[in-house]
This record gives sequence, C-alpha cells and structure tokens, in this order.
Amino acid sequence: MIRPFQHQDTQQVLDIWLDASIKAHDFVKASFWRDQLDNMRDLYLPNAETYVYEQAGKVLGFYALSEKHIAAIFVEPTCQGQGIGKQLIAHAKQQRSILTLAVYKQNVASYQFYLSQGFSVVGEQIDQHTGLLEYTMSTGI
Repeated sequence: MIRPFQHQDTQQVLDIWLDASIKAHDFVKASFWRDQLDNMRDLYLPNAETYVYEQAGKVLGFYALSEKHIAAIFVEPTCQGQGIGKQLIAHAKQQRSILTLAVYKQNVASYQFYLSQGFSVVGEQIDQHTGLLEYTMSTGI
C-alpha cells in the first residue's frame, strides 16, 4: 500500500534512504551520506510531499516530491527488484502530469530503471554536493 508519509515513519524512511544511498552510490564515500542524515530528517522530508510503500506495517520504500521533481525515491535494498520502485513511480505519475529527477551518471542501474519507466534525459550538470556528473530526466517529453 502506498500512503502519505507520517511523522512516525521518519526513522524507517531515514534507514532506507541511508542504506539504499550507500548501496546505489558506491562511487561516493559512505560518510557523505551519513553526514546528510540531519538534513534529510530536518530539511528535506518536512519540506517535501512524501509517500511511503508499506507492507505488513513496515515501510519498504518511499518517494518525495518537490513541485514536479522527484527529490528522492528509494527502496529497502533487500526488497529491490520486487516491483516496489515501479509502483512508487506509477503513484508519482498519478500525482503530477510531468515529473523530473536527477540521477548520477555513474548510477547505471537507476538510470536504466528510469528509462524503463518512461523518463528521458533532458540535461546534465555537475552535482553541487559531490562534484559528480548527473543527468536530469523527465517524463514530459
């Protein structure tokens, strides 16, 4: 079930975010992601429209929207490949007619996933936090 984020989901969402970030971005030091936890909890989550994927009372994934931008989408690493990400993307598409997101060029698996979900590359830039190249992708093409 996908539902709106509630305050009591915070720790589960942060755990998923950290674990999945470290796994998906092995080209970025794990300490970078750990250093971002406070910002994720105190800045990003409260200022986004966030939805969680819950199964049997446990949060297994989430996405966060800022306007039409998917600011975050993550699935518990042990649950990846089970269709949860596809369901989260489908839900986001119901919320907005056009979606954008950014993905690191080196994150080939996520890039391929977004292509399979109807996103196309519309630009590229250097991420200001890591200095790495990332693509901007959109469904609005």
